[in-house]
Amino acid sequence: MSQIKFGVMSTYRGDYADDNLEEMFKNAASLGVKSMMFCLLANDKVRDDLINRVDEVKGYMKKYDVEINALWAGWGAPCFWNFYEGQNTIGLIPPEYREKRLHLVMNASDIAKAWGVKYIVTHCGYIPENPNDPVYNSFIAMMKYLCGELKARDQWFCFETGQETPITILRAIQDIGTGNVGVNLDTANIILYGKANPVDAIKIIGDYVKCLHLKDGLWPTDGRSLGKMVQIGQGEVDFPAVVKGLHDHGYRGHFTIEREIQEGSERNKDIIDARDMIMDLTSKYEWDPE
Repeated sequence: MSQIKFGVMSTYRGDYADDNLEEMFKNAASLGVKSMMFCLLANDKVRDDLINRVDEVKGYMKKYDVEINALWAGWGAPCFWNFYEGQNTIGLIPPEYREKRLHLVMNASDIAKAWGVKYIVTHCGYIPENPNDPVYNSFIAMMKYLCGELKARDQWFCFETGQETPITILRAIQDIGTGNVGVNLDTANIILYGKANPVDAIKIIGDYVKCLHLKDGLWPTDGRSLGKMVQIGQGEVDFPAVVKGLHDHGYRGHFTIEREIQEGSERNKDIIDARDMIMDLTSKYEWDPE
């Protein structure tokens, strides 16, 4: 059985004086994982700084035996994680923010190219269910351009699941049609947004899953607010069935654990406990190298 590579989410805040690249790698290694998904807001200053530090970053990868499996491209404010304001502020869907956010994603791609990272991940937002919606059509046109640019760099764009139903993501992937568009399956998000459960989602988009956010959550209880995130094993995600579904659909990438609470001993303990639980589940299957 080949070794599954486990990872964590790590957020880089380049405008903070106490941000420390080496500490990010050191902390990941201390959690007993071999990779991290690197989350950042790639403004021009951060882009230039991180490209200039490529040798430093590669040195930390080697020193701590931790690789970067994907870059998560953030886009900053305004952004409201709910069912009302979120429709107009999340991701690449809102037309008034597209140009700026497209620039930020391309900056992240520049960093990824310098670092040798293949996958660029982000939320696109509330993609319209109706493929005849003008917002949908203009979004697809923009994504064809973006994904074409990434393809020239041997990179993939990955939809982070959440605001969209799985069939909408599948339709968007097919309509973009560049052959380098995949999915970052967040096992909790599609529950938090009330869109699907991850087991059934894998039946629809499982062949396109290139990256993972393993986390747990509860269904929404009202029409305005998302469901609640909880520690892995305490929510609605059926992780044994998720792992089996991923295996059956040929997923052989990294198993990245996300725990969206503040840094500290509680978060670290939750990540280690989740890693051990998922490690036990993955041990039941043969995993050929990616």
